Amino acid sequence: MRQPSIPVRSVRAVFLVVLSFGCSFAFAQDPAAEPALTRNAGDADLAWGPCPPFLPEGCGIAVLHGDPAKDNVDVFLKVPGKSTLPLHWHASAERMVLVDGELHVTYEGQETAILRPGTYAYGPAKRPHDGACASDEPCILFIAFEAPLDAVPVEGQQ
Repeated sequence: MRQPSIPVRSVRAVFLVVLSFGCSFAFAQDPAAEPALTRNAGDADLAWGPCPPFLPEGCGIAVLHGDPAKDNVDVFLKVPGKSTLPLHWHASAERMVLVDGELHVTYEGQETAILRPGTYAYGPAKRPHDGACASDEPCILFIAFEAPLDAVPVEGQQ
């Protein structure tokens, strides 16, 4: 028995309808989509909040993007010149770039790394580390956290 043939015009029409629906769906944009942004450590409108109490007095954190209670948050960390960061760890890995100052960071079991402006550093999750802002001026560090923002002091090291 011979199968009925479908006219080519019908196939084209169905193809065009599916294609147009697919393109409309693919190119539909959420009108409330997040805008791109740029920030500078010297921006007057940065909202600097306090650091955890075990960190040095005068330390500040400015959230650049994201929610500190959720995954993927970017911050500036400002530490006063000639101050130290006690041994601590984060639940998240951290990706850092020093913006200002000179920061010495020591991860447990590793040599001290000297960060100068433009230096990138990676810190594994839960790896204890300490630091010292060696410069007279404050050290400002950009940090991208994968998990919610935290800093846990190592017992007996505060």
